[in-house]
Amino acid sequence: MSGPDAAIAAAVVEALKAAPAVSALVEGRVHIDAPRRPIYPCVSLSRQESRPFGPEADGLEHLLTVTCASKFGGPEEARAVTAAVRAALHNASPAVAGRRLVTLRVTYADVFRAADRELSLGVLRVRAVTESV
Repeated sequence: MSGPDAAIAAAVVEALKAAPAVSALVEGRVHIDAPRRPIYPCVSLSRQESRPFGPEADGLEHLLTVTCASKFGGPEEARAVTAAVRAALHNASPAVAGRRLVTLRVTYADVFRAADRELSLGVLRVRAVTESV
């Protein structure tokens, strides 16, 4: 991944690492790609898509999925991490390399137990619009 997609992903990860509430819960375990053997709790970007946006198509609409994972033994920790991530990202304005951030919003959040009943997950959808500088 390169260009605007990599830039928005890096900006989101840096914003989460800089957020005190997120750091307190996951101790810096915020990943642009999920590690093969994660240490829990952790946050990672999982899915990312983008498409042209705006009348002159110099804008891009980015849709990112942020996944919060916990093995606490119940959904409480996943809920707390998800809430911290939402608070850190919704209406935030991190610097995006080579782009101007127009808006950044959390449009969806869900917390649930995985099929193995050991892992709890929080999934957030984040919508960002950027344009060329």
